[in-house]
Amino acid sequence: MKRYEMRWTALDPTTGAEMAKRRPAVIVSLDVLNRTLRTVTVCPLTTELHPTWRSRLQVRCAGRRAEIAVDQIRTVSKSRLGNKLGALNKNDAAILRRIITEMYGE
Repeated sequence: MKRYEMRWTALDPTTGAEMAKRRPAVIVSLDVLNRTLRTVTVCPLTTELHPTWRSRLQVRCAGRRAEIAVDQIRTVSKSRLGNKLGALNKNDAAILRRIITEMYGE
């Protein structure tokens, strides 16, 4: 399990407005943590597009248009992760890091 991989992720159970069900998610935690901890931090993907939202990044996943929902970032057990669907390219990974920093950084 490596940073920027897209994997099927079981997000249920959820509460309130959290993204639910089994859906792709991008691993955003550092690889050193991914090797050590029993959890990973992910951003789920959605096919409900909001092009003007600054908290979302449009990508392709399994041949479909989707958005990485940085506003729904969460830490999950590795046992929730399934098969790898692909990985972000270097450009999308850099944009994702910028969005995360803008939302949660200084």
